[in-house]
Amino acid sequence: MLLRFRVANHRSIRDEAELTLVAAADSSDSIARDSGIAQDGGGHVLVLPVAGIFGANASGKSNLLSAFHAMREAVRTSFADWAKYPGVPHRQPFKLDAVSAEETTLFEVDLVLGARTPVRYTYGFELSDDRVEAEWLHAYPGGIRQVWFDREADRPAEDGDEYLFESPAFTGRRDDLVALTRPNALFLSTAATLNDPQLSALHRWFLNNLWLMTPGADISHRADWTKRRLTELHDDTGYRERLVQLLAAADLGVTGFDLDPDTGAVSLRHRTEGAEALALDFLTEESFGTHAWFAFLGPMLTVLDNGTTLLVDELDSSLHPTLAAEVVRLFQDRKANAKGAQLIFTTHDATLLGNAVLDRPLRRDQVWLTAKTKSGASELYPLVAAHPEEGEDLERGYLRGRYGAVPRVTPGEIAREVSWLEEKAAATA
Repeated sequence: MLLRFRVANHRSIRDEAELTLVAAADSSDSIARDSGIAQDGGGHVLVLPVAGIFGANASGKSNLLSAFHAMREAVRTSFADWAKYPGVPHRQPFKLDAVSAEETTLFEVDLVLGARTPVRYTYGFELSDDRVEAEWLHAYPGGIRQVWFDREADRPAEDGDEYLFESPAFTGRRDDLVALTRPNALFLSTAATLNDPQLSALHRWFLNNLWLMTPGADISHRADWTKRRLTELHDDTGYRERLVQLLAAADLGVTGFDLDPDTGAVSLRHRTEGAEALALDFLTEESFGTHAWFAFLGPMLTVLDNGTTLLVDELDSSLHPTLAAEVVRLFQDRKANAKGAQLIFTTHDATLLGNAVLDRPLRRDQVWLTAKTKSGASELYPLVAAHPEEGEDLERGYLRGRYGAVPRVTPGEIAREVSWLEEKAAATA
């Protein structure tokens, strides 16, 4: 279960940004989940299943999800794949000032592992172009911090070695792991590769979580993956039945599907005015909207089954606002999302904030905003920081710019600019 994420100096995110899924202290717990982690003042920390990120074009929404993905890929590949490079590959620091290129990129997650005995962990690292500059893992059993390891490439000699292991709770083969960890590899990746039993659990969290879904070409890849799942899974998983139900619920006219066991080809059956359904070839006869929903369902059902975290860039790009709202409600529903899966998405769809049409599916503590500063850097901040009043129409307030994070364009400005350019071109012709 993800609690918080921090990032700095990645793409347009120059200064430190933090996204939290911890529910606001004064909020209702009708959708928030019990983390099992004690909080100050009594009770447990409540965690939100959904967070939505709104903002103007090029404000940094996608870059925040990219940061999640970049952290996951670093944990997943640094031991094996980064050995091919002299330094740290694929780092993307902020490029609009010369200073940021020389500064480190920061990633950190705060999460909960363990079903029977939940424990909070904080894991993070800092990267330069050349090496891992810092890396740390802290555990909080019973709310008491244990420093499992703390790595600092340039730690002063009087303060100790590059690696510090302050807690006896981490019992791994410390000397062996340190010796095998390259300067441009993460200690966590090395330990997991060598099957360290304690650190492998955290490593698996990164492997199983933070699946990034993007619009465009990614749809065809996800559609193929969804079809493969149909052939790989047995009916006792309920996957096929749920897939058909959700296709039908989207009002696409789909009543079932036919699967060729030899080729894996899928045809969706559609209701007709006659008695029998008509099968249409998925690749050549189905609409883009059907492809988009079908491609969305496979990953979503897998995340719900495993209780993991799904990242969706531009939730509204291929889903009707009503479907997008239903996806949010699905993750909010305690029965439909029994394992506590989480959804983090970006969108331009302001109807998810309103209550006139879609009966607002997002609470105010689930809404985050991105905006660009004059220097071109992205800022991330929660809607609650704008202090909307109780009962305020959030959709209307957002579209009117009351909370920021909307394009600074006056009505008719683009049309006037185009007209001026046309007149100028005509005058010089």
